[in-house]
Amino acid sequence: MTMEVLGTLIGAALQGQIVASAHVSHHCAVTPPVNTTDSWHDTPSFPDPSDPLSHQVYMVAAGVIGGVYLLGIVILFLGVKEKDDPYALNSDRAIPFCKGLGLTMKHGPYVKLTASFLLISTAVQLEQSNFVLFCTHAAGLRNHFQYLVVTILVSAAVSIPFWQKFLQRFGKKCAACGISWMIPFAVMLVTIPNLILAYFVAFVSGLSIAASLLLPWSMLPDVVDNFRLQNPHGKGHETIFYSSYVFFTKMSAGIGLGISAAGLEFTGYKPGICRQSDDVILTLKILIGAVPAILILVGLFILLFYPITEESRKETKLALEVLR
Repeated sequence: MTMEVLGTLIGAALQGQIVASAHVSHHCAVTPPVNTTDSWHDTPSFPDPSDPLSHQVYMVAAGVIGGVYLLGIVILFLGVKEKDDPYALNSDRAIPFCKGLGLTMKHGPYVKLTASFLLISTAVQLEQSNFVLFCTHAAGLRNHFQYLVVTILVSAAVSIPFWQKFLQRFGKKCAACGISWMIPFAVMLVTIPNLILAYFVAFVSGLSIAASLLLPWSMLPDVVDNFRLQNPHGKGHETIFYSSYVFFTKMSAGIGLGISAAGLEFTGYKPGICRQSDDVILTLKILIGAVPAILILVGLFILLFYPITEESRKETKLALEVLR
């Protein structure tokens, strides 16, 4: 979990900084020149991807991200040792995959947790994938977006220990409310685009993203323990739980990118021009403000019905120790 979070944050930060030079325009003004609106609309805002220099920048970024992947894999391989199930008896048998998948999909706490964070992850993905476009075309922050992205990532990285302490003291369901912090500030940024406000929104968004990254990996072991207690003579189900959850989170990323691409394509987004149409700007505001807010609120509403509380978690832990 640590390698995934750090890899995501480091990779996004490095990617943004390396390719920033290919996106920063030196001839796109904040406001169009007088009597040149039409030509200004069609002026490219960044080099053509087929340009050798731009192509080289993206190749370098790809190589760096590949190196981050390899580093994370090596640390994971050397740092994590597989252990036998401490609660399994010699007579216990591994659950077949198809049967185990059916059991996990019928397990209430897992279904609620997965459905909740599927929506929340989609909301975060929408924020992440459209933030640069919003800053460039809708908020007039073309020359600041890479610093805003770094602000988000640094805020997320440094706040993970805070969320860990918070959920240990106040409970995991209570800590999930921190994910909603980005909603009012994102709405403020959409309605009142301002540089200082943008940095503040980036900082708060980083706090919310950290909570959305940490909480599901903290709550999933509780679901696994709850399932183990209800199915005492089966083993090997942890792999199904974790792989299924990873699949759903990756699916949420695909859903978020699909919604963004479809919405921008429908409203006439043209890559590379200095100024987009009013319909595109409105779409970016909706993708940054309204849609993530609705998804997060629905996800948190589903999480209200998540049955594992701090008290039940402690009872399950005690029961598993007795079983062990």
